[in-house]
Amino acid sequence: MNEIPPGLLFSLLALLIVISAFFSSSETSMMALNRYRLRHQAKSGHRGAKRAMELLTRPDKLIGVILIGNNLVNILASVLAGVVFTKLYGDAGVFYATAVLTIVILIFAEVTPKTIAALHPEKVAFPASLVLRPLLWLLAPAVWLVGSVSNGLARLVGVEAGEQAEAEHLAPEELRTVVFESGALLPSKHKGMLLNVLDLDQATVEDIMIPRNEVVGIDLEDSGDEILQQLAESSYTRLPVYAGDINRVVGILHLRRAAQILREGPAAFSAEQLKTFTDEPYFVPEATPLPTLLMNFQKRKRRMGLVVDEYGEVMGIVTLEDLLEEIVGDFTASPVPSEDEEIIARGDGWYSIEGGTSIRDINRTLHWDLPTDGPKTFNGLAMEYLENIPDGNISFYILDYLVEIEEVSEKMITRARVRKTH
Repeated sequence: MNEIPPGLLFSLLALLIVISAFFSSSETSMMALNRYRLRHQAKSGHRGAKRAMELLTRPDKLIGVILIGNNLVNILASVLAGVVFTKLYGDAGVFYATAVLTIVILIFAEVTPKTIAALHPEKVAFPASLVLRPLLWLLAPAVWLVGSVSNGLARLVGVEAGEQAEAEHLAPEELRTVVFESGALLPSKHKGMLLNVLDLDQATVEDIMIPRNEVVGIDLEDSGDEILQQLAESSYTRLPVYAGDINRVVGILHLRRAAQILREGPAAFSAEQLKTFTDEPYFVPEATPLPTLLMNFQKRKRRMGLVVDEYGEVMGIVTLEDLLEEIVGDFTASPVPSEDEEIIARGDGWYSIEGGTSIRDINRTLHWDLPTDGPKTFNGLAMEYLENIPDGNISFYILDYLVEIEEVSEKMITRARVRKTH
């Protein structure tokens, strides 16, 4: 080697540094690839993505071939640098070679290529896969030997290296983070819908049902004129039909079928005739998760269910519209607020809230975080904090929310003014 010109030796040393940089950047870029984006690109026919996915099916082999190549090149570079600097500086050349090569490898073969690969993994990994795939075949014996010893040592500490890399799965909270960080890639409304879908598992039928005292239905014990007037003036598409009490429901009437009854007039009307136009009621336990309810509605071709508790008592009704509003938000909104609305803005951060308003609706509408793990309505939450029905218009705090009672009845808080203080 003494006969080789120093210029050629330096050129060989530079080549080895470049090869070392290739292996370093390949390792970082392969490990930094987004697996979900990679699968999408591979399914779309991207050749580089397919090669990278093939290599990543056995990451132990991939890392093995990269490290074998990188260490082999670095060792050769060390030997060559020692020869060159010894030739130039004598015995002191060993120390010069160590100092210079450490700096050069650190900057040009480690930090810089790995930084570039981490910032642009696809641009580095896809071309690198063209070299790594044949190298994996050429160095297969060495990779197998190193892998066998490495896996044996891993077993000693309780780690089992399988034939297939463990599939990556995202937990719901991790998926929420992905949606949050999607930025401008997703319109804000679509992002909100995706987050609402992820939140469905956290709610039950009890959270979104229309309570029993607000259910509008047809009582067969009313007079024929009253029933016909109710059918003619109803703003609802489906109405439960019951005999005296909602617990004695006989069916669900679609008003499209009631058109014939209205045409025939009061003379031909009878309760028995009305029953023939009803569908069989569908009962839903109040603890049913919303995803289960959605699947059951789809399976049974239903749009309304009667919510029952553990004793079989009807607690209210739930409709497909209520369920869809949990995902897409309210379908309708009044442009001019009225005193009958559940939530009315009063200015200066104050809101007038009806006692029967769902806490989930309040949180979703006002972007508040009132507790939802207890009572389901604002009246229930206020009563839980007060532990009684107030005698008059009082004020109190629920966590960071100042509450001022506006109206109260013998049974409940009917309306209150609320403001978030922090």
